[in-house]
Amino acid sequence: MDEEGTLRQKLVPAVERASIILDLVAEAKRYPTVSDLARATGLPKSTVHGLCTTLTHLGLLTRRSDQTYVLGPHLLKWSNAFDRQTDIAAEFAALWDQSEVVNDAIVSLCILDELDVVFIAARQRSALERFAVRPGMRLPAAFCAAGKAILARWPDHDIQRAFKSFPAPLTERSVADLGGLMDEVRHIRAEGVAIETGQCHRGVTNFGAPVLNSLNRTVAAVLISVDAEEVPEAQMRDLAAHASGLAARLSRRLGAEIGL
Repeated sequence: MDEEGTLRQKLVPAVERASIILDLVAEAKRYPTVSDLARATGLPKSTVHGLCTTLTHLGLLTRRSDQTYVLGPHLLKWSNAFDRQTDIAAEFAALWDQSEVVNDAIVSLCILDELDVVFIAARQRSALERFAVRPGMRLPAAFCAAGKAILARWPDHDIQRAFKSFPAPLTERSVADLGGLMDEVRHIRAEGVAIETGQCHRGVTNFGAPVLNSLNRTVAAVLISVDAEEVPEAQMRDLAAHASGLAARLSRRLGAEIGL
């Protein structure tokens, strides 16, 4: 028997069925009835009725006057507790300890504060000659790959409103204006990873990917920085994939629904 089959033998059927029902109610485009849930699960209507009655009693479901169901208030208590107990910097550090080493690079965790990215954690095997990372360091989001990765998750009109006054460039390679930033944002959305070379520091290439929380909202970005402007294409792909993969794993640790 394979590993998945062995795991399924250990699951408690009633708990698994209750979880499936909660997922179905959460994802439903209209409020489902017991009959809707029975059809979706393939379970007997009497079984679904019993599960829904129990979940309602526990506050995990709420039954409306028309005998349809919505998620119950007790789930909010769990959601708030999950957020309180989840420290994104600690999760980043734990994930770093389990991940393969990125040679000659700094891996950082950044959050957005107004229109700056703030470095809140960093892991490195060796310091970069041109890019010294320290907690609390700030860079304009418009120029840093971490900021661009977060901004790319915003609607266009929010970006345009935020950057009516564009920041002064940090280097000659910094994006010059809102039009240039919007071009980069569209490219990032298509590729899934932000890459910028020399926009924050001459001679440094950065790779940024967004980190999502349990509400699938962007809360941070992973940034991988290497001390080079001429990065071979194969290495560019590897570093971009590593940034994206690390951000996805961190997002899953925070409760985001991201595919494996």
